[in-house]
Amino acid sequence: MNGTPRRPGEHALRELGFPERPAPAPTSSAAFPDGGLWRTELPSCEGPAVLEAVLAESERLEVPLHRISQGSGVWMLTDAEISEMVKGCAEHGIELCLFLGPRGSWEPGAGGRDYPSSGPRARGRDQLAQCVEDAERAVELGVRCLLVADEGVLWTLDSLREAGRLPAETAFKVSALVGPVNPASYGVWERLGADSINVPSDLTIAQLAEIRAVSETPMDFYVEAPDDLGGFVRMYDAAELIRCGAPIYLKFGLRNAPGIYPVGRHLASAAVDSGRERVRRGRLVLDTLARLGADGGMSPITTHP
Repeated sequence: MNGTPRRPGEHALRELGFPERPAPAPTSSAAFPDGGLWRTELPSCEGPAVLEAVLAESERLEVPLHRISQGSGVWMLTDAEISEMVKGCAEHGIELCLFLGPRGSWEPGAGGRDYPSSGPRARGRDQLAQCVEDAERAVELGVRCLLVADEGVLWTLDSLREAGRLPAETAFKVSALVGPVNPASYGVWERLGADSINVPSDLTIAQLAEIRAVSETPMDFYVEAPDDLGGFVRMYDAAELIRCGAPIYLKFGLRNAPGIYPVGRHLASAAVDSGRERVRRGRLVLDTLARLGADGGMSPITTHP
């Protein structure tokens, strides 16, 4: 950070005689290995065409991207498509993260429309094994970050990583679909092998600080959450998210966007247009941070561990 970021509008409220704000949540003392406090992530990048559009828009709007993630799943991409995405991200120093495997809400036992179900988790031994198959295929094609939405899948993959069956540098990112909401549950995902953990965007700054007090594992946070994750817009909180949540990935989501999972040619234009708009949302977040004097401390764009 460059000095102490200002809080939006507080100068005017003080002039009008408003009382001082309550004591702020504690500042995080943790950082990424490169010393950075925050990075950026562009989610829902569903294939090479979307990636191409996103990269062009990020260059046009000068929005640095540290990580690009995909939500339809490894199994919804061909080898050629994955290889193209790996190459495109590598050329720009961006980490590519692909979602693993079938999920419970997509298979024949998906009763979640009528009663609670396993949701995105892997149902049964077969889906667990299919997620492992996805992971092995992805890393063979050069992917080094995998998006996981099941505790058992995460534990299994971490065991395979420990055994040398997956590359040691493979990172596991916990999906927003199952994100923890308290320090203990955050710690559970961490001990299962998570290298990056998405928390719900309705958590308060104080609650994020409570999690950060017990863990230095990077946090992923939708500054703007898609509608199916609550639709929360936390743009003016970005500076405090960094201060209390570092190391943190600021994710540029999008409200009022059509559902595109699993994506295909029938949704290609929506996926591309939504990707471009996510980049623009990122520009708005970066501009807000700059106006508040809170845009320092970002990790450089390189290949990240």
